[in-house]
Amino acid sequence: MCATERSPSQTRDLAYCGLFGAAALLFPVVFHLVRLGHVLMPMYLPLVTLAFFVSPRMAAMTAFAVPLLSGAVTGMPPFYPPVAVFMSLELAAMSFLIAAAVKRWPRANEYCVLVPALLFGRVMYVGLVYAFSLAIRLPAEFMAGLSLLAGWPGIVLMIAVVPPVARQRKRPGTSERPQSGAIKGEPG
Repeated sequence: MCATERSPSQTRDLAYCGLFGAAALLFPVVFHLVRLGHVLMPMYLPLVTLAFFVSPRMAAMTAFAVPLLSGAVTGMPPFYPPVAVFMSLELAAMSFLIAAAVKRWPRANEYCVLVPALLFGRVMYVGLVYAFSLAIRLPAEFMAGLSLLAGWPGIVLMIAVVPPVARQRKRPGTSERPQSGAIKGEPG
């Protein structure tokens, strides 16, 4: 296969990454207009959802790049304090974990995949905030606690919104790997 030729799954992954990546750039702007941006974590919604539809590598690369691109273009999230970097690392880790779990266990319940990845991501983010706060001599416990509490409404929103959207990957005709015998009498 020539280096410029792509398999249908690679093309599909690129299309999903472009669509969900664009949504991840747009959602924060809209949410910030109504002053809900930092509370509901709107950039996370499309990037975490994306991980249910694409390969682990593509999910992690997109999730890592979008916060940095958004920070460079819109100033949200900021580079100092390094929220954009922390978000990039957190989102890449969460997206990779979700996509890897979906690849390993394609029939797994979406909540069983999503919730542990979200908790891991939050712990990682709080750890990064704690370490950075220590490095610049801020009250690390307070800053880490504040970042943990500020993210919970967004976590609840993701738990409510992402699984129903992620279930669409299991519908026949929405994936490159349709379920065998999904429609009675149809060859699988």
